[in-house]
Amino acid sequence: MGGPDLEAYCHSIFISLASLYNPYSSHWAYTFVSELWRKKQSDVMRFLQRVRCWEYRQHPSIVRVTRPTRPDKARRLGYKAKQGYVVYRVRVRRGGRKRPVPKGIVYGKPTNQGVTQLKFQRSKRSVAEERAGRKLGGLRVLNSYWINEDSTYKYFEVILVDPAHNAIRNDPRINWLCNPVHKHRELRGLTSAGKKYRGLRGKGHLHHKARPSRRATWKRNNTLSLRRYR
Repeated sequence: MGGPDLEAYCHSIFISLASLYNPYSSHWAYTFVSELWRKKQSDVMRFLQRVRCWEYRQHPSIVRVTRPTRPDKARRLGYKAKQGYVVYRVRVRRGGRKRPVPKGIVYGKPTNQGVTQLKFQRSKRSVAEERAGRKLGGLRVLNSYWINEDSTYKYFEVILVDPAHNAIRNDPRINWLCNPVHKHRELRGLTSAGKKYRGLRGKGHLHHKARPSRRATWKRNNTLSLRRYR
């Protein structure tokens, strides 16, 4: 698809999205952008993502960006275009996790001899948040989202907040993040990606084994407590 065909295709997308336009809504622009990101296999987005991916490969694994690549997604996750908010792009290598043992020698029982084909328990997005948080120790990780991937890497943008900035400390919507208990929340599974791999997305009696954590629930159910007076 190219030339007049591509132009007609883009025009058809615009017309279909224009039908969603509400003159009383200020969020129509973000509706347009989010609809484009839903159609990732369209010719326009495939070409754009491919060019962007080439650009990302020329940069370091962790680099600051001037503005979010997906402004609609960033705003849904808490980003504001004001002082104190920064966005970093993080590159994470795809694939499973190889066991870090010298020469592939695992000392132990045969059931634990595996070196390759191991699956990491955490998501790539959680790993990206961890690496950004370690590199930028003075900032707090707020959230993150996927932006691109190729055969070798996945790319995420991580939203970070400066807890020492007055614009953040004086904002009642975000100054909860300035509390010291939120230091390195990404390393303790307290971000959205962290709660997902901990199994805390669900609620109710069907998910009671996940709270406060799987390990704590197992320990509570498998520990015999014999009190002195009973």
